[in-house]
Amino acid sequence: MVVGVRVVSAASLLVRRSKGSGAFRVDKVRRKHDSFDVAIVGGGIVGLASARELIQRHPKLTYILLEKEKQLAFHQSGHNSGVIHSGIYYTPGSLKAKLCVRGAELSYAYCEKKGIPYKRCGKLIVAVEPEEISRLKALYERGLQNNVRDLKLIDEKEIREREPYCRGLMALDSPNTGIVDWREVALSYAKDFCEMGGTIATQFEATDFQITKESPGGCTDGLKFPITIKSLKGTAIRCSYVLTCGGLYSDRLSEKSGCSSEPRIVPFRGDYLVLKPEKHYLVKGNIYPVPDPNFPFLGVHFTPRMDGSVWLGPNAVLAFKREGYNVFDFDLRDFTDAVCYSGVQKLVLRNIAFGVNEMYRGIVTHAQVKQLQRYIPNLNADDVMRVCCISAEGRLE
Repeated sequence: MVVGVRVVSAASLLVRRSKGSGAFRVDKVRRKHDSFDVAIVGGGIVGLASARELIQRHPKLTYILLEKEKQLAFHQSGHNSGVIHSGIYYTPGSLKAKLCVRGAELSYAYCEKKGIPYKRCGKLIVAVEPEEISRLKALYERGLQNNVRDLKLIDEKEIREREPYCRGLMALDSPNTGIVDWREVALSYAKDFCEMGGTIATQFEATDFQITKESPGGCTDGLKFPITIKSLKGTAIRCSYVLTCGGLYSDRLSEKSGCSSEPRIVPFRGDYLVLKPEKHYLVKGNIYPVPDPNFPFLGVHFTPRMDGSVWLGPNAVLAFKREGYNVFDFDLRDFTDAVCYSGVQKLVLRNIAFGVNEMYRGIVTHAQVKQLQRYIPNLNADDVMRVCCISAEGRLE
């Protein structure tokens, strides 16, 4: 099945996707119109979900979604661990907790409805040291307060029943945790949006937002569509309302649209190891550490993927480019903004030893494997390969 996606004259492109392939084909189309009630900037999963929800609630309005890349969901939505989290970690009563728990339920329901493959493979949060047990029990209580389904604490024997090669003193069993390809979900949102009449323009990088000061005589477009969004290529569209969902460039888009640039986005890259196919039997589901509140990141864990691979990690290291997924990706402005930002400097000073260890493990595979062996002693350095293709964004006040 081929899905047509309307587009404005600014990009002069018609984007079509073949079901299941995730690939896009681009065709030339004639000029349509360049004025819309609502413009959404950013074609990742947040922008696409927002666009889909808006058009469902207000179908009489006209909508356009603007994406700078040739493809949708090209960055964070396609560069993440693919976990459907159940909502254990967040403060009870917080918006994060409510959204995560409800979001997991809605995600499973949506995948079922649309035929998107997923696995409810579960997660074990494993305590391997006696001092971690109290924190694990606190997590259990937090999960109960957040209404996370089917949580239970299990002992060493039950850990081995769930994960035969995992060792620990106690674990929190979260069977409602799952995995999915979030890019497939995002592309399905795009299909829904377009079927309801939405327009998507690719290769439209929003660089400027302007308010119309005066319209020509007899023209009311300035009143109806007072905002002009200009692209890097000099094309433009007009609209009444703008919603920016720019991922790793959220702060810069916010500033360009006249809002605050705080909190600042600082990119961290996650360096993962991949378990060799012949060793996949070592891991059945997600295996996570008990988080240490003294450190800013969760720590290494075991994550099965929808393609059958198993990812181990990550090590979180400061990236030298906001959308840099490889070790040597570099952008001078992104790097300068990060290292000159007071929030990063404070973070580094508070966690200097942690940061050095993360960088060391990101270079020395044996050091990262040693961390992973705390949970699966049978794992060896020869059982893994290194990849660097996930970027995790960090927000600092």
